[in-house]
This record gives sequence, C-alpha cells and structure tokens, in this order.
Amino acid sequence: MARTLLNKPGFQHLLTRFTSSRRSLQTLAYEEVRATTATPYHSTAFVLHGLLGSARNWRSFSRALLSNLSDQSGWRMVLVDLRNHGKSAEIEGLNPPHDLVNAAQDLANLIKSENWAWPDVVLGHSMGGKVALQFAQSCARGHYRDYAKLPKQLWVLDSVPGEVNPIHSNGDVERVLKTLQGLPSTVPSRKWLVNHMIELGFSKSLSEWIGTNLKKVGDHETWSFNLDGAVEMFKSYGEKSYIPLLEHPPKDMEIAIVRAENSDRWDPDVIQQLESLASRERDGSEGKVSLNVLPKSGHWVHVDNPEGLLEIVAPKISSLST
Repeated sequence: MARTLLNKPGFQHLLTRFTSSRRSLQTLAYEEVRATTATPYHSTAFVLHGLLGSARNWRSFSRALLSNLSDQSGWRMVLVDLRNHGKSAEIEGLNPPHDLVNAAQDLANLIKSENWAWPDVVLGHSMGGKVALQFAQSCARGHYRDYAKLPKQLWVLDSVPGEVNPIHSNGDVERVLKTLQGLPSTVPSRKWLVNHMIELGFSKSLSEWIGTNLKKVGDHETWSFNLDGAVEMFKSYGEKSYIPLLEHPPKDMEIAIVRAENSDRWDPDVIQQLESLASRERDGSEGKVSLNVLPKSGHWVHVDNPEGLLEIVAPKISSLST
C-alpha cells in the first residue's frame, strides 16, 4: 500500500506543499511538517529521534508518513530535537541530570510553553522510543498535572523497553561514544573524521553517519550534539525499564512496538515476553500492547525499509481520524 502511494503521480507534487519550520525555544527546538497551511490541523504526532540523531534524520520519513494518511491536511508532525541533540544542544536551561525523565519532561514543557493540545501520537526510535515510554508513564502518573492528556498511540521503534542487557549488545554504541570522547572538540574536516573512524575499524556507513553530526565553526568542524550529555542519556536508556507500563498500559492507549527483523538489539527472552504481553486479553480498564516485526530491516528502520514501516504505521494512525 505504501509503495503504491509513494509511486503515484501526485506524490512528488504533494511533497512540494509541505512546510517545515524550526523554532528554538527555552524548551526544545523542533521542526513542524504539514501537508498544507490552508486549513487547520486537528491532530498532532510527535517524532523522536535516537541517540546522536536529530529531527532532520526523520524529515523524509515524516513527510512520507503524512502523505500516506487518509486525512493529510488534518495532521501535523512535530519533529523534536531532544536535549543535547541537534538545535536543542545550543539551548541553555536544559539542565542535568540528562536522563529519560527530564527528556520526557522537556516534551511536556514544550507543549505547555506553546499552548498546544497534547499529542495524539508519539513515535520514537531507539532512545527516542524510551523517551516516548517515559512521557506516557509520567502522563499516566500525573507528573505533568491533571490537564495532561495521554497519547492515543505510542510507537516504539526498535527500542528495547526493558533494561538493556550488555550481553546481548555488540558494544558498537559504547565503542563509538568512547571513541568520540577521545577526540578533540573540533576536527579539521568531515572527511578527516570519516577516514579516522574507518581506520579505527568502524564501518564506512557508520563513519559517514557520524560525520553528518558535524557543524562548521570557522575553519574547523565541531559536534552538533553535546557529547557528555548524550553519554548520560545513553546510560539512562540502558538502566530504565518500562515493562511495568507494558504490563498495565493506560486505558484507551495502544503501545505499538516495532522490532526490526535483522536488529541485533533484542534478547530472545524479551521478545517472548513482548509476544506474551501483546497476546494478553485485557478488559476495558486497560489499554493494549501490539508487537510488529519489520522485515528486511536492521536497527535503522526508517532507512532500511521505510516503505515497510509506513505500511505498519500509517493505517493505524489513519484509523484515529475515522
């Protein structure tokens, strides 16, 4: 279905009508993507990137997702730069501790500062998936006051919801972070960095992706993220578990987990646990958990198989407008 829509004649023309704006606030920086500004939107989806990523990583997928919704003009996508990442790394006032609780609190602060309605959907990849889970948990527990409204759908994209067991990790993330911490704060050029990472044994694709996180400052390049803060967030990501939230999801909310078929992040015991939670019959006092497998994809779901991901996500989000 997504493939057909992506290839239909009007799709490229539709993309030219998207608007994208970025505002830097005392809360978070973000991009807003809409199909048109001629008519008001009635629903909002937040999109959260992963570790060392940024909102722009999800720009193309978010536009494609919007074009695949049955009510395109009624939705907007808010692509957030999490604390220590992207444009939010330049914003003062996002104080430590740099953990998932505060990363989720930043979202609530953004909503309140902009006087927005609370999002209908929150979609997070990798570390962003756990920020989404923390956001829902804090909403449900009343941490954002009584006027906070739970999202109707929470999408957790290739993000292990429990504690991350180092035994089932290849250690690539830890190696990348340790390597970056050993580099000077500025490097001569993006090409130099990519070549240096390859010489250290990292793949070309990973090295080039790391290179996209540089920004030009004078004659040198520096990181577009706050590395020390990102390291703290990664530690929090590994320690936090949201299995209790999945065992008793809040009423009227679906937590949809997408596991990439070829991802190396998953412990077989965790997969079995999630399958059990997804198949559990629940009464009307609780929400639901669903588990989807994205074929032909590694961890980078929006790059490895974006059309397959659209086929999973778009119909469910569209159902909220019916």
